[in-house]
Amino acid sequence: MSFTERFVDADGFRIRYMEAGQGPALIHLHGAGGLHMTPAHDLLSRDRRVIAFEMPGFGDSAENTQSDGMEALASTMAAAVRALGIEVFDLLGSSFGAKVALWLAARHPNMVRALVLEGPAAIRPGGMRPPSGTAAEMAPFLFGHPDRVAPMPDPDPTVAAKQRRLVGRLRGPDQDAALEDRMRGLAVPVLVLFGTLDRVMPPEMGREYKALLPNSHLVFVYDAGHLIAAERPEAFAEVVGDFLARREAFVITRRETMIFP
Repeated sequence: MSFTERFVDADGFRIRYMEAGQGPALIHLHGAGGLHMTPAHDLLSRDRRVIAFEMPGFGDSAENTQSDGMEALASTMAAAVRALGIEVFDLLGSSFGAKVALWLAARHPNMVRALVLEGPAAIRPGGMRPPSGTAAEMAPFLFGHPDRVAPMPDPDPTVAAKQRRLVGRLRGPDQDAALEDRMRGLAVPVLVLFGTLDRVMPPEMGREYKALLPNSHLVFVYDAGHLIAAERPEAFAEVVGDFLARREAFVITRRETMIFP
């Protein structure tokens, strides 16, 4: 599936996004490294309309000095979705984007049908810092098996510095009491995914999400690191697609070819 680059104006920002597919809308909010398209986007777009946003302040967009917190960034992204004429959608948040997604779902629960959190960084071990450096230096942290993944390009130093400033300013405390309180009241079905080899966010953190979110499923994707969709796209798309199709009826993948212990 070929993704098309588009832009939408919302909340004072011109926001870039990539779109492909038809069917129920799936909105993706990326991690701290910015928007990177993966084969999992292509697989998911076979059955639904996938819209992957580049949030304000990331990529080639202007520096974002307007958003004063994750809750504000979530409101901006909700406005961007509405500007596309979409009132109800499924929502996928990866790492840093998972916290934005949680705030969006908490503030606008009637908009979100189902929520998927990939390697979420909304609740973090004390003192945890995101990996930085060249692509080669970050690869062992981001992937369980870097040798099996196509090498990532080195980030543009100016863009990388801009994104680090934004993430550092917005990410908030490791334990965000205000968000955790909202999570306890979130009724939408949630799928929490961790790679068993995640070296950025300890997979055992998944139990905290399971304890806080009343309608959640916790799945550990075997032999994957932090960037599950990039490292194991078929497994990622299989479990996410099954969850989005069945929501509360989701238990485990119906196919026997993928293993999610």
